[in-house]
Amino acid sequence: MKFCSKCAQANPDDASFCWQCGTVLDVEAAGATAAPAPLLESDETRLWRSFIGPQKAILLSLKKGWSWERPDNYYLQQFKKFSAGGTSRFALTWHWPAFLVDPFLWFLYRKMYLYALIYALGPVVSAYLTGDFTVGFVWRVMAGVSANYIYYWHIREHVTEIRKGPPLEAGVLEEQLRDRGGVQPYVLWLGAALYVLLFFIVMQIIREGPPATGPLQPGKAKTTAVYQTI
Repeated sequence: MKFCSKCAQANPDDASFCWQCGTVLDVEAAGATAAPAPLLESDETRLWRSFIGPQKAILLSLKKGWSWERPDNYYLQQFKKFSAGGTSRFALTWHWPAFLVDPFLWFLYRKMYLYALIYALGPVVSAYLTGDFTVGFVWRVMAGVSANYIYYWHIREHVTEIRKGPPLEAGVLEEQLRDRGGVQPYVLWLGAALYVLLFFIVMQIIREGPPATGPLQPGKAKTTAVYQTI
């Protein structure tokens, strides 16, 4: 096996270029049997960074406050808590965007479509079954506690699947990482539209005022019952 001097990727003995980064391989390195561990770790980290994407985001920290920067450093720091000791396990973390914005929108933004569907239907079904609209807050707390861990496994599964496949050229590899990872920019506009709609609904409710008290007319009984439920 030949190991790339730049990214430490293992390549076939007859390879002239590294399939990972395209670097010209040293023929004398063909007899190498192992690559330095730090380089392998750096290569893995680079794949995760590419999957997360370079798009800047608003980050909130109790120590640093608000900041506008690339989120890959934040996520990689959080992911270390899940792989401490060499084994993957859940650790308690908190994800502000999933809690404050909306779990459905955040999971959709990060291309985790199954979880986006769960958090789109879950609060609605729970509120319908219980008759308590505050149950949506519980769903937000669940998302805030679990979003980092879910995203960690989402990236890990996709990166592992890509690495198990046939060797890819550097450009093709980056393209696959972008297609599977990154973000969906249209979700920002979708979120803005939903919040504008919510604003007008709230304003309409305020304009109409509370339901009238006193004897109910038959035609208004159902409407008043809905207001009381809300």
